[in-house]
Amino acid sequence: MALMKVKFDLKKRVKLAQGLWLMYWLTVMAGVLIFSLGVFFKIELHKRSEMMDNNESHFVPNLLILAGLMACGINAFGGKICHDSLDPTKFPKWKSVLKPFLAGIILFNVLLFITAFLCFAMRLTLQSTLAEGLKNSMKLYKDTDTPGRCYMKRMLDLTQMEFRCCGNNNYRDWFEIQWISNRYLDFSSSEVRDRVMSNVEGKYLMDGVPFSCCNPSSPRPCIQQQLTNNSAHYSYDHHTEELNIWMRGCREALLSYYGSMMNSIGALVLLVNILEVAVMVGLQYLNTALATLANPEDPESESEGWLLEKSFKETITDFTQKVKSLGKGVQVEAGEGGQEQAVATVS
Repeated sequence: MALMKVKFDLKKRVKLAQGLWLMYWLTVMAGVLIFSLGVFFKIELHKRSEMMDNNESHFVPNLLILAGLMACGINAFGGKICHDSLDPTKFPKWKSVLKPFLAGIILFNVLLFITAFLCFAMRLTLQSTLAEGLKNSMKLYKDTDTPGRCYMKRMLDLTQMEFRCCGNNNYRDWFEIQWISNRYLDFSSSEVRDRVMSNVEGKYLMDGVPFSCCNPSSPRPCIQQQLTNNSAHYSYDHHTEELNIWMRGCREALLSYYGSMMNSIGALVLLVNILEVAVMVGLQYLNTALATLANPEDPESESEGWLLEKSFKETITDFTQKVKSLGKGVQVEAGEGGQEQAVATVS
């Protein structure tokens, strides 16, 4: 027995075809949007690729671009079928194409669902990638004279100012690395020599941060040197007073930026996925309604449409049997091929 059977007359079939035509072109626009967001996200990742441990994955944005292009092509084709279904002379040529097309739509919907899932899950991969990438980038901050690294200082400064952040986890990360090049250190100064000699690795470490960590909204002039030395500044206590630098780490800030972007894109892809499923169901009803006309020569005759020709359980059973028979056929062909090869070898 057919699943979710519905009776159609000419008026209902026309309304269904017209509604599906409009929905298909709506999904074409949604495909353009997904494609555009994929390109935008790919550009955003590329902008800060050097701060992502050089391992940032472009798989998700590439998948979004592919899904967007496929959505445009598939839905434009579906819109053409729905448009021609209104003309009895044009629709017959699509009958042989409809079943493979519906099967393709099912696979495309699976792809959309996987894409949406990967968008939501990408935050987890970005978390570790950003943590390691920012840590390595901060170590290169001082290498303004080294070819291939001279842009890192500018990139980190712009990132800290744009995202209002400082360091990897927080501003204290700058205390653990030498971020001032030896070129700008006066080694004739006893203070500089003592600071370098006091460090096991011979680095010039200090409790200071780059200028880009300063919060311009603070009423007090920015204190970026000797942040933990209360006696170095008037009316200052770094334990109790809120510092006039950004307190949030850049890893958290970038993760929040990319995470919210991917959540929004994932939600959009999921909505498009739901719309695609609705359109696929409508096309199945239109296909079966046109295939079961009581009098094919009379377009005004009644017909029946359904979601599945048999019950859900029977459909699954038939599909399983077809897969098993296909598997057995492949095994038989492989066995025959092996026997022929063995005979050829003996001869």
